[in-house]
Amino acid sequence: MVVHQDTFSLETSGHRDMFDVTDPVAAIVMASGIRTGTVQIFCVGSTGAVGTIEFEPGLARDLPEILDQLIPPSRDYGHEQAWHDGNGHSHLQATLLGPSVTIPVGDGRPILGTWQQIFFLECDVKSRKRTIVVTVMGQ
Repeated sequence: MVVHQDTFSLETSGHRDMFDVTDPVAAIVMASGIRTGTVQIFCVGSTGAVGTIEFEPGLARDLPEILDQLIPPSRDYGHEQAWHDGNGHSHLQATLLGPSVTIPVGDGRPILGTWQQIFFLECDVKSRKRTIVVTVMGQ
């Protein structure tokens, strides 16, 4: 088995900022030379999330909105009472979605549906420089 790892960075504007990261992930998979295996995409940090979605304007608006309905900004979270930094909901939203996703690789590229892309969602309340780690494993 071959393992190839690389990173790329994102500059976010804060809460609800969402990126289609399919192309940079696909480029890393291609550069790895791995034809069959898996690729894991991981966000370094506790207030960012990674997953798959049909990346179009409606869903790019809907996902953050539904997260704010499920886990709204509030000063009542334990994290807020400990740190008073306004991002207790950010941690919970990111935890709900998760910091990573693993996708199969076939023919040297991520295997995704026609309307399926890889996204990064900023859940924190302030702008961030994010590092995304991409690990490709296979042969």
